[in-house]
Amino acid sequence: MAHDKQTQITNVKRRDALKLLATAAVAMPVMSMASHAAAVTAKTKGAELIYRPTDPDMLKPIVPWSMTLTQAELDDLAVLADIIIPADAQSPSAASLGAQHFINEWVSAPYPQQKADLVLVRGGLVWLNAEAKKRFDKAFAKLSTDQQKQICDDICFEPKAAAHLKHGARFFAKVRDLTATAFYTTEPGMADIGYIGNKPMPSFDGPSDEVLRKLKLKS
Repeated sequence: MAHDKQTQITNVKRRDALKLLATAAVAMPVMSMASHAAAVTAKTKGAELIYRPTDPDMLKPIVPWSMTLTQAELDDLAVLADIIIPADAQSPSAASLGAQHFINEWVSAPYPQQKADLVLVRGGLVWLNAEAKKRFDKAFAKLSTDQQKQICDDICFEPKAAAHLKHGARFFAKVRDLTATAFYTTEPGMADIGYIGNKPMPSFDGPSDEVLRKLKLKS
């Protein structure tokens, strides 16, 4: 019972930390990888509209590159995503929202940063399974949840990771960042942090007197 309570507390702290990071990120424009789509052409009312990578058709996004990761790699990433952001009373888990597929799309992109991330993620998954085999004689996805979390706990914070686990910690940090990006740019993820975006209003009465006084715009 004490262990379950501690696990619950850990999950809450992890989610709260990710929410804090996501709240800052959501304030910035979020660009989908589909914004790099190849040019496509649409016709409307006799005029030709050309959609280019810098001006994509956001209503019909496309991804012009092939996905790179294997199903086994996606399965491992799904397990990690659900450890990083598990389901709770407010929202579903990261994997159920497709975080692993977002990561696949990201690392499959033909750009320098994404190519470097592909090497890190793929190498990290190889390392993860080797570590699981060394500790528990099973592949990572076949371990119990407690065994999976034992490994993740050892690599979840690079500055405190043991020297021989540093590579694993760098890999985990990348997967955590991509998982949080995937989760908190979905509707359930945005709702989880209370972000509602632009909403139509019947009228706008301006800032309250309290706000104006705080800004020293009103006495």
